[in-house]
Amino acid sequence: MKMELAMYQALRAIDVPELKAEAVIQALESDMLTLLATKSDLASLAAEIGKATAEISNTNHRLTAEIAKSDLKLSIRMASMLAVTIGILIGAMKIFL
Repeated sequence: MKMELAMYQALRAIDVPELKAEAVIQALESDMLTLLATKSDLASLAAEIGKATAEISNTNHRLTAEIAKSDLKLSIRMASMLAVTIGILIGAMKIFL
């Protein structure tokens, strides 16, 4: 309230008409209430960011574990395919040579 009064007095001191000074103060007050964040807004945002960070970390750990499992399975499959391919090549060489 002190700021609004000080601004009103400053506007009136430079000969701004009373209605226009009041309109400026109301517009400024409206913008300050709707656009600026309060301490509680920032605390709420910090809590939400903390939750999101925890969820992302949890997801990251879960995905890392799944990738490790998939890596092992993929290595086993690749080795199996390589063994089968070598077997087929050896068999083909025995047949055709």
